[in-house]
This record gives sequence, C-alpha cells and structure tokens, in this order.
Amino acid sequence: MNHYLIVFDRTAGRVLRDDAYTDRHEALRERFKAERAYQGDDDIEVVVLAADSRDALTKTHARYFKPLKSLLQGALNRTQGPSSGPSALPAQ
Repeated sequence: MNHYLIVFDRTAGRVLRDDAYTDRHEALRERFKAERAYQGDDDIEVVVLAADSRDALTKTHARYFKPLKSLLQGALNRTQGPSSGPSALPAQ
C-alpha cells in the first residue's frame, strides 16, 4: 500500500504537492510539516491518502487531479445516461 501526501489549493483548483511514500509514518510526518507550513490558509487542503497505485488514487480522488469541468461533465453523464447530443457544459 502506498501513501500519498497531497497539498491542494482549493481556490486555484490545483495540486501544489503530490508525494508518494511507502512508509505511512513518514507520510504522516510530512503531512504535519505541510499543515504547519500552510497554517491559517483556509484555501489549502493537506491530506494523506492510501491507495494501491497512483492510477487507483486518481480514480478514487479525481477531484484533486482532474479539472472541475471534467468532473462536472462526468457527473452529468452518470445522472443523465449516455447522450448523443452536444455537451451539457458550455465550451470555454
């Protein structure tokens, strides 16, 4: 099992740090350091996530890795079913 330290800027919608660790304790130590570094910044999210692989992590926690438009389109597709018409989200 791998452990991934993710530092995410909610306002910018981007990952600031993405580090993989095989040792859970090391990942947590780094998390606490990152939390101290960003203390007081409510826009920054610091998490350690466990996953078998990076691919599994990007599937289960896509919000950290995919653009918001892509996530919204995927959610719409799941609720509306397959569509042969144009995209439900406007192009940017």
